[in-house]
Amino acid sequence: MSSQSTLAPNETPPEGDGLKAGLKNRHLSMIAIGGVIGAGLFVGSGSGIAAAGPAILVSYALVGAMVVLVMRMLGEMAAARPSSGSFSAYADQALGRWAGFSIGWLYWFFWVVVLAVEATAGATILNGWIPAVPQWAWALIVMVVLTVVNLAAVGSYGEFEFWFAGIKVVAIGAFVIIGLLAVFGVLPGSDNPGAGFGHLTDAGGFFPKGPGAILTGVLMVVFSFMGSEIVTLAAGESEDPQKAVTRATNSVIWRIGIFYLGSIFVVLTLLPWNDPSITKDGSYVAALNSIGIPHAGQVMDVIVLTAVLSCLNSGLYTASRMAFSLGQRGDAPKAFARTTSRGVPRTAILGSVVFGFLAVWFNYQWPDTVFNFLLNSSGAVALFVWLVICFTQLRMRGMILREQPEKLVVKMWLFPYLTWATIAMISFVLVYMLTDDAGREQVLLSLLVAVFVVAFALVRDRVQKRAVKD
Repeated sequence: MSSQSTLAPNETPPEGDGLKAGLKNRHLSMIAIGGVIGAGLFVGSGSGIAAAGPAILVSYALVGAMVVLVMRMLGEMAAARPSSGSFSAYADQALGRWAGFSIGWLYWFFWVVVLAVEATAGATILNGWIPAVPQWAWALIVMVVLTVVNLAAVGSYGEFEFWFAGIKVVAIGAFVIIGLLAVFGVLPGSDNPGAGFGHLTDAGGFFPKGPGAILTGVLMVVFSFMGSEIVTLAAGESEDPQKAVTRATNSVIWRIGIFYLGSIFVVLTLLPWNDPSITKDGSYVAALNSIGIPHAGQVMDVIVLTAVLSCLNSGLYTASRMAFSLGQRGDAPKAFARTTSRGVPRTAILGSVVFGFLAVWFNYQWPDTVFNFLLNSSGAVALFVWLVICFTQLRMRGMILREQPEKLVVKMWLFPYLTWATIAMISFVLVYMLTDDAGREQVLLSLLVAVFVVAFALVRDRVQKRAVKD
């Protein structure tokens, strides 16, 4: 399937024939599975456990439920109308041009900042292994390599992601199985006493910091779930988009259940939540050490590096496809909508990676000022995206039923009640973030950037309408 351009007749057409169906079913399956496993799960979970104790499981369950509902809504729209612009294109159709423009650019901004974060994280690990190469050089190397991968063909991105996401999936699956064997004391040679479920309550109960800590935990884990929606963008370049989206949407529950709840549950049953090693070494390294796995730190470094490179690869792919879609709709420079003969949106990729390089440079030059502003001003964008998906689905359901009822193969449960309930949940999280020092800065700065982008979009629409009338 190739994407059809929606450029105005007087604009320069794309060089190629649009995006190509270069992603195979196995690519889409692994992108869907690996999309929910970010480096944040490995790196940030220790802080969440320290803040909420075993109750962090409830935090993960609440956010996981929210993501499942959002993905169900997005799956409903993406199965009916596959698009490389995903929710941005749907917002354009259902809410108005300003909405598609605004959320598309905000999402692009989010991912190009993520490029800098992940490149720096990967460079830190690589610099620890080979100190002779400076950290900034490692960041440059990983960005260049993954840019080349994405420029080659969409199949190159899919193949890279298939193997790197596969490593993440196998690693967490093995961790859960080995960990559970140790928990019940049946793992041969394990150093862990195998306390069963005792550690969930033996250090101050299941709610050692009080039930309110669940909400603190929600704020700490919510952003580690970003990336679930990538499969709906990638589906536009697959051989059977409807089948790919349907399968990914239906499997999101067990993916979150195993990879997030399952792995954190194992950590909390292997060690008391207040064990100092969880924050000192990281939750997964501490758990592996408690079993007696040799070189646990080095093993986890390899897995985290894999997760970082996978996230970087997907971030560049996602940002470029969103830029491509914006270019198609006339909401970005028309060059972004051009593709090579291989169906690669080269200009959109290069435009995204240039900003990513710039953000990496800001991180090394002004980490506490310019880069901190970029980080915080994109921090709440994930929640804005989820809100827009909810409001879009409320309108899009009726449009699909009127125009293509046979395409409604994935349906949101208990529509519209669960959609409104999800809107309420996301809104509550945003409001609650205002009571948290770090969260408050993220929400306010992200809101400031969002208001600027929306205002620009509305003024632009008005100017364009006047020009048409004149």
